[in-house]
Amino acid sequence: MNLKSIVSGWLRHPMLRDYRLLAGLWMLLALVAAAMKMHSHNNFLIYRGTFWHLWQQTSLFAEYPKEYFDTNHYGPLFSLVVAPFAVVPEWIGLVLWCLMLTAALYGAVRQSLLTDRQQVFVLWFCAHELLTALYMQQFNIAIAAVLLLAFFLIEQERDATAAFFIVVGTLVKLYGVVGLAFFFFSKHKVRFALALAAWGVVLFCLPMAVSSPEYVIAQYGEWASSLTGKNADNMFALHQNISLLGLVRKVSGSESYSDLWLIVPGLLLFAAAYLRRSQYRHMAFRQTMLASVLMFVVLFSTGSESSSYIIALVGVVVWYTCVPWRRSAADVALLVLVFILSSMSPSDLFPAYVRRTWVQPYALKALPVVLVWIKLCYEILTKDYAAKAVSKP
Repeated sequence: MNLKSIVSGWLRHPMLRDYRLLAGLWMLLALVAAAMKMHSHNNFLIYRGTFWHLWQQTSLFAEYPKEYFDTNHYGPLFSLVVAPFAVVPEWIGLVLWCLMLTAALYGAVRQSLLTDRQQVFVLWFCAHELLTALYMQQFNIAIAAVLLLAFFLIEQERDATAAFFIVVGTLVKLYGVVGLAFFFFSKHKVRFALALAAWGVVLFCLPMAVSSPEYVIAQYGEWASSLTGKNADNMFALHQNISLLGLVRKVSGSESYSDLWLIVPGLLLFAAAYLRRSQYRHMAFRQTMLASVLMFVVLFSTGSESSSYIIALVGVVVWYTCVPWRRSAADVALLVLVFILSSMSPSDLFPAYVRRTWVQPYALKALPVVLVWIKLCYEILTKDYAAKAVSKP
């Protein structure tokens, strides 16, 4: 028996496909992350602070050096999302927050229309990236869940519920707005549009229930200003702009061009897939669009950081597993590169010298996902996604 057969047999072991094991592993990662960050969890302090600042009707985006470092960059609605974790003792809130984020993404994967093979692949492949995001207590984990749920709820013709998740994601971190890319796959576009408008009004106004209309409207204005300022600060930041935009910016070292020179061609390449209307009927094509959205939102944002890649890596797995053709050796190599450079590079298992000298300064964590997204764009513009019949012997 050769090594390939041994490895293949091990990977097919029933234990590795046991969802109880996978659920336990993911919840354990949440507890480990919370325990490791019990005495250093600045992001969570920012998050829980937003609720109390909403309650006191003080600025959500001002500096509060006696409470935490840095400033908040999430929308006013987030103050209510984090409320249950802010009103309990700090350490309990941190543990529950990590568990909630993990359960949200795990539940989204399990409730999706992904096959068992795809679900198991996502849960194993993304486990380390989940831990990276949990160490930062990042809401990006929930954004990945929001986008997955929005896509598959539209597939199930539950457009109003999908609209709810898209609006929540948008009013919390703006990333959720890319869920509108699934609009073209809805069979009830008018209902979907009306639900988006209705949820937009309700959720925009919801923070007013514990403050005032004037305060909330003013905070949305401050939010816009804070995002504009953050975009400028992120340009060459070591731990920010880990994206295609940041990769080009940091490798070139240039400030003399606008990111629009990359964003506009990227948008056109992304949107070109919608011209292939004959492929809409194939689930593999629609899932590839989901994968493209999950990667695009990270690769074309200056706010992307290491912990944002939990979103992109879910997209990488969907891209790799959803197609009706056999993946090539080059595709396998890309997947391995994503795992090594995009997922493992922030960890102590990766050479520290390489991380500090090359990966972090030049945003190289983004490079493998960029390569996958370019390959995805080529496939989605040229391939036939019809399921192939299996020939019988």
